[in-house]
Amino acid sequence: MTTGMVSGPVRFSTAGLPEAQRVALWEDHNATALIGLRCRSLDDEVLEATEINLQLARVHVARVTGNPHVVERTRAVVRQLPSEAIACYLTLVGEAFFYHDGGVQVVRPGQLIVCDADRPFMRGFSQGLEELAVKVPRQLWREITGPEPVARPRVIDFGTGDLQARTLARLAGRAVHPETSRPVDEDTLLDLLAGVVTGRPAALSAVHLAMAKAYAEDHLSDSGLNAVRIAKGIGISERHLSRVFAAGGTTVPQYLLARRLEGARALLAGGGNPTVAEVAARCGFGSAARFSHRFKERYGVRATDVLREARAADADG
Repeated sequence: MTTGMVSGPVRFSTAGLPEAQRVALWEDHNATALIGLRCRSLDDEVLEATEINLQLARVHVARVTGNPHVVERTRAVVRQLPSEAIACYLTLVGEAFFYHDGGVQVVRPGQLIVCDADRPFMRGFSQGLEELAVKVPRQLWREITGPEPVARPRVIDFGTGDLQARTLARLAGRAVHPETSRPVDEDTLLDLLAGVVTGRPAALSAVHLAMAKAYAEDHLSDSGLNAVRIAKGIGISERHLSRVFAAGGTTVPQYLLARRLEGARALLAGGGNPTVAEVAARCGFGSAARFSHRFKERYGVRATDVLREARAADADG
């Protein structure tokens, strides 16, 4: 199993660039960093766009945000800048249309569209966009999904779809998060992607661990969350779940406690007007006293002190 992280995420933005050059510079960046496209803004609006790119050993992951615009990959662009890749676009914010030789498809938040990046297409974002992109070399795509070509774009739900799809979106999103990017295991990402596209369940322990953690993250506020619930939620045995976490050097209770404490510390440090008891409840602690004890044990300071310091900083600000 390989982590595959070659270097950290690289950020590019049109903000601060000369307005007349933004579209050209955005096109140049994408031709080098992701997929070559022609771009135009809507109603002559100045292009405001940002892209976070992460090149792994075999695949590329990106997060793209922008105001309303249209991008097009024409036959001329394909000839000039072939990608030899399959592109998977996961829409987070903003409805988008995808025009191709077979018609038009609308892709809504919580959906991903899979397409051959060397077949001409046009994409429009009338509401602006935030999306994740995963670019997979065509040969690697065949290895993980089978020899069948991607003849037509395919739309798949990941927002309300199965856990594999949600986990895929979560892992890709964390890898190119604008503030707190986290390393992603490339093999796990590829196994999840293959499972989502082909419909066959992923079987690797690392994938099960990623799915278990994603399930746990979605239910951390539930004080009744435990190994039994997580195992049932992702369709594996409790014994196998324990082995999966043990291979990562922890246990399910230890993981849940650590994540709840991390979340609580962030809420407390964020200031505002929550009480310690409210933070404890929001983070899945059934008892404020138990939370306070565990917090002091983990961080060496009292939860009330962290909250007091955060409120003082707010007042000074």
